[in-house]
Amino acid sequence: MKNLAAFAALATVLGLTSTTARAQAPAASLAASSAEETAVKNVLRQYQQAVEKLDTTGTQRLFTANSQVFESGGVEGTYRHYAAHHLAPELKEFAAFNFSDYKAAVQVDGPYAFATETYTYTIGLKKGPKDKEAKAPIVRRGVATSVLRKNAAGQWQIMSTHSSARTPRVKK
Repeated sequence: MKNLAAFAALATVLGLTSTTARAQAPAASLAASSAEETAVKNVLRQYQQAVEKLDTTGTQRLFTANSQVFESGGVEGTYRHYAAHHLAPELKEFAAFNFSDYKAAVQVDGPYAFATETYTYTIGLKKGPKDKEAKAPIVRRGVATSVLRKNAAGQWQIMSTHSSARTPRVKK
């Protein structure tokens, strides 16, 4: 009988410990997930800041070597190709590029993350040599979806990104 009582007491303690561990596991998992979401958002923010600086220098590290870029219905190839043949030359024509109304939603699933960004961007164009005045800024409402993967070094990198934009609707 003593052994049965001791066994019951031990089982109760183990049960409570197990229940406590299970209760703490989701909290730890949420904290880890939140930290990963923050890390993913940081990668997206670094890319956004580079575009705002009109300088793609060093941004290749934010993308996997075999990344894919899709923009407004076009297949742009790898980020390296996109940056060299599309983005960098375009940024040279701009006087300013600013994001506003930015929101990012991130879902992390193991070594992959899925991100959706919404924003408004305003592009200020450089005044051309024959222009009497600066051209009107270009304002667009944009959305981007990206898939990121955590590499062997523990860094998040963009594998695939797809963006599109349109002229903002006028509120009536």
